[in-house]
Amino acid sequence: MPADVKPPHNATLAAFGERVRARRHELGWIQEQAAEHIGIHWAHLGQVERGQRSSRIENVLRIATGLDTTPGALMNDLPLDK
Repeated sequence: MPADVKPPHNATLAAFGERVRARRHELGWIQEQAAEHIGIHWAHLGQVERGQRSSRIENVLRIATGLDTTPGALMNDLPLDK
């Protein structure tokens, strides 16, 4: 990993971000399109997808709704980073 690229904060956020990105790809959207549907800035979405940002419950709900899925689909059985 290049020195200027931040790693995910932990395994939980990395897995959540992977699920968000996978759902966005299923919809065929680029980050800017998805962010518009979700109602957040595209840079925020990028940080979520890279596991670099922990989302409040309100934003998890917003992300799930904007990606036409459920919070459970994005969060069920995520690894719990200890």
